[in-house]
Amino acid sequence: MAEAGRPRMSPAERDRRAGLSVRQAVALGVLHGPAELLPISSSGHVTAIPWLLGWRYQELDVELRKSFEVALHAGTAAALLIVLRSEVDEAVRELDGRRVSLILLTFAPPALAGYALERTIERNLGTPRAVAAGLIAGAVVMAIADRAPQTRSHREAGSADAVWLGLAQACALVPGVSRNGATLAAARLLRFARADANRLSRHAALPVIAGATLLKGLRLARRGLDSQTGAAFGAGAAASFASTLVSTWLIRQVERDRSLVPYAIYRVALAAAMIRRLARVSEGHASST
Repeated sequence: MAEAGRPRMSPAERDRRAGLSVRQAVALGVLHGPAELLPISSSGHVTAIPWLLGWRYQELDVELRKSFEVALHAGTAAALLIVLRSEVDEAVRELDGRRVSLILLTFAPPALAGYALERTIERNLGTPRAVAAGLIAGAVVMAIADRAPQTRSHREAGSADAVWLGLAQACALVPGVSRNGATLAAARLLRFARADANRLSRHAALPVIAGATLLKGLRLARRGLDSQTGAAFGAGAAASFASTLVSTWLIRQVERDRSLVPYAIYRVALAAAMIRRLARVSEGHASST
């Protein structure tokens, strides 16, 4: 019920004030599935696309934006658990002390980096300029890694490999770098074959996504969400889940004997579009002063 003397807001007005409408959340969820399965940075796209389209998404509270991205990741992870259930079941059945230690070594670097630097990253590196830089930096590393020989199987992964994959995931906390792209590049540089590099990337991601979802979920529970924002979060997660389900064929495309260079080129093109808009915004500010 509206407070006395205060006009009742329409749903559209509440959307505008929140900075994220249900329709926009669904659009970002639909985008998130394929963007997460390809090494092009889902977090970079969730920042870049609303900004390029002139949405008010950037006006959302930083913590709320990051929580929404985690909700999208949760939707994607749930879909992957369904689609890759035979692979996950195999991994669980083969779980032993060695594999548990590898999981912990892969999980530790992003967990520690997130705990120590999460606020700094969210406040300072979630800007369009930082995302564009992350897209370009990731593209360069991917192009270099693509030239590495493919001589190893995922079953050969050891402790040092797990640490490197964990460090790659820690770097991917920076929006634009891409968790998938960073871990794929790290695995390729470690000479794992394409299909094996993809498998290692997926298995490294799930514990991190689960941990981030739990942490952000607890924070959101303490903070609380208004009904409109909660609806947008739910719609975005559901759309991410659905788009991942229908896009899983992309996993096989990346696993096939294909170069990472086309993805690197796409990342640079998106960064270039952001840099051009940044230049126009800067010129507009200069001319108005």
